[in-house]
Amino acid sequence: MATASDLHRYAYRAPSGLDAGRLLLQTSGGRTDRGPAPHPTFFTGFLTRAQQAATGLLVLADLARTDFRRAGQPLDGTLRGGGDRLRFEAFSGCCGAYGRLDVLDAALDGEVVAHGTTNVDVNPPLYAALTRVGGGDPLRLSVGPDELTVTTLDGAVVEKKVPLPERWLRGLAEVPAAAVGFDPRAQLTAAEATAFLSRLPTGAAREVRWLVPVGRALRSTMSPVPGAVCLAAPNRLSVLRPLLPFARALRLYGPAVTPERGPVASGWELDLGGLRFTLLLSPGTDRGFSGEGGLLTALAGDHAVEDADLVGALLGWDELIDVDRLAQLSNVDHSRVAGALAVLAASGRVGYDAAEVAYFHRELPYEPARVEALSPRLAAARALRADGRVRPIDGGFEVRSGDRTYLVHRRADGSWGCTCPWWAEHRGGRGPCKHVLAATRNAS
Repeated sequence: MATASDLHRYAYRAPSGLDAGRLLLQTSGGRTDRGPAPHPTFFTGFLTRAQQAATGLLVLADLARTDFRRAGQPLDGTLRGGGDRLRFEAFSGCCGAYGRLDVLDAALDGEVVAHGTTNVDVNPPLYAALTRVGGGDPLRLSVGPDELTVTTLDGAVVEKKVPLPERWLRGLAEVPAAAVGFDPRAQLTAAEATAFLSRLPTGAAREVRWLVPVGRALRSTMSPVPGAVCLAAPNRLSVLRPLLPFARALRLYGPAVTPERGPVASGWELDLGGLRFTLLLSPGTDRGFSGEGGLLTALAGDHAVEDADLVGALLGWDELIDVDRLAQLSNVDHSRVAGALAVLAASGRVGYDAAEVAYFHRELPYEPARVEALSPRLAAARALRADGRVRPIDGGFEVRSGDRTYLVHRRADGSWGCTCPWWAEHRGGRGPCKHVLAATRNAS
């Protein structure tokens, strides 16, 4: 049962709709380059790939309604507008899959009137209408209420109280931390992608495969090898199937792996010709992005919050964030700028595009302090330090936690390990334990 603190109210002046080829997306509270706005307007014009765009929005709506562990609850999506593209984002109910539809300049024919981020209403009548958009149909898009969509500013208001589980907030924060470690691993043609997806099992919710590029094909193995891409719970890729008729290529992304590595996140990007659809998958249906802990090290740094405040004030609404420019303007070195961007990701202020190898600016209507408060390991680490339970020793630190003492030590690869049971189970695969966070805050 959701409490008051678990609910976020989305207020729309009218329902979104599709009328005579005109897609009218209603917006709710967001931020623009002119500051906060209750119902921002971002774009008016045509989508030149109408059926691809409509199908992409349907896939996002289906994803938001899906819990890959069980039946899920629908969630509205977010929209990042301005510049040379529109970005639509959604999360699965289980937080194990993240989808983003990028409508690029080649698929837009109209006027971008503002930069910013908002929530958009995708309701059942609009969903049904989008299913009827054909290949030759025009699709005129109006993002935000204007004279075409409402007759007066006092028109009908559609209010939704949408449950925002803590997992969902943490998941949005963790997705950039996963994607920033991705490298392109393989590319399939449309025909190869269709054949590959058609062979995947539909009920393999707990299966983990490792895919190795061999020429123009993918070979499946049961254990990781260098260059392999992890595919955990292959049934989750089924959400891409409606987009395959429009696909030009399928690109696979993943982090570097070693033979002893456990399951990791992966990225799947469909090139739709003027549009891109990106699907990020967590390491398993029992591991949503919300629990991966990829941001904890950055959040624990001495300068992290201070740097994030400085860098955040310098963010523009350019489509891609220029790290060199931020480092120059802030007079902070690149490594600290990267840490600041990780902290900003924790509050939903930036996302990451693996195809562009760059962060992008977005603003979500959530307080940064709330997201940080949802990191119990970080809170426990700060309590250990405040209580004087960290003691430097040769080669590492001793950390007293409860009635036990644990050794935080350097590993052969230069990373930090711990002798606690939590680290023994996950071996750093889900971020640092509280003892490592507490001990290494000031360690280089």
